Amino acid sequence: MPPPSPPTVNTPQYTDALWGRGRPCPYDEVIDVRSPSEFAEDHIPGAVNLPVLSDAQRATVGTVFCQQGGFPARKLGAADVSVNIARHLREHFATKNKEYRPLVYCWRGGQRSASLATVLAHVGWRVTVLRGGYKTYRAHVRRELDVRPGTLTFRVLAGPTGSGKTRLLHALASRGAQVLDLEALAVHRGSVLGAVGRQPTQKLFDSRLLAALDTLSPAEPVWVEAESHKVGAVLLPAALWRQMRASHGVEVRVPTSERVRYLLGEYAALLTEPEALKSKLRQFVSRHGARQIESWCLLADAGAWSDLAGSLLAVHYDPAYTSSARRSYPHVSRSVDLPDASPEARAELARLLCAVPTGHAPSLAPA
Repeated sequence: MPPPSPPTVNTPQYTDALWGRGRPCPYDEVIDVRSPSEFAEDHIPGAVNLPVLSDAQRATVGTVFCQQGGFPARKLGAADVSVNIARHLREHFATKNKEYRPLVYCWRGGQRSASLATVLAHVGWRVTVLRGGYKTYRAHVRRELDVRPGTLTFRVLAGPTGSGKTRLLHALASRGAQVLDLEALAVHRGSVLGAVGRQPTQKLFDSRLLAALDTLSPAEPVWVEAESHKVGAVLLPAALWRQMRASHGVEVRVPTSERVRYLLGEYAALLTEPEALKSKLRQFVSRHGARQIESWCLLADAGAWSDLAGSLLAVHYDPAYTSSARRSYPHVSRSVDLPDASPEARAELARLLCAVPTGHAPSLAPA
């Protein structure tokens, strides 16, 4: 009798198709096998990092390649990769069932992704490798950010610093309106004092932005704050910036006393670190001079926070807003006066804004 046929072994499939624009990810999991530092710089949103080489191992393999040649480097790399994949199988993949379908990618769809994908396929899982790897994904992001903003209709929320635009954006979202919170994506409030944590790299911001844009429908307007072309250290894509500047919107006006109160609440953590605050204030020296900076630093030393906030608004933020608002957003021609910055006032304004067509804004009479 003939010998039994060998068992059929799965092989990795390859794809260069990416999802988005309302199309859900067709895979159970997206796996980035690059080193942790590469992953931290940017990655496909939602991907998990299962490096087949650590940063240190990758550097060592590169050194061996330069000094001894390709064969010794591949031999060392294969040993490290084998150990790391074995650990991932014992830990990450231990609970995956037979129907599990992952997508695997590395820098350019080469040996690192193939090493993990081949093992997973031999186990019996249907695994797909992203052809071209991260480079394919990054090219996709750049293309989409050139096109996607033009498919959407934006409504701009303008207003001087301390007007509570971000909280109004959240109030609009709670009423079901589409919003794009650029400051949340950038981890920054959009001013010298606005850092709220470590900002993402430009590439990671782009990835997060595209993921956010992909959730938005062209059938409904999208509310967005009137940002400059930079939010902290990250740049807005040119296509998005152009679309925002060409959009209609509304300017929110709040009494100065309410704005001061709002700022003290928003920047409460910064007020507990006077030296860090003064360091940020000194970044204004070229614009306002040493005497003004010293005056602000003295207010900080004295804990005169309301006086400091009021002076910053009057001397720095309000003049800067006045000089740039009309130039940057010429189509924001309507304004709304809020009697205060209370949640109730924001909720009422959000209700009215959701009820008007693009290019118009209601008036909100004082309560």
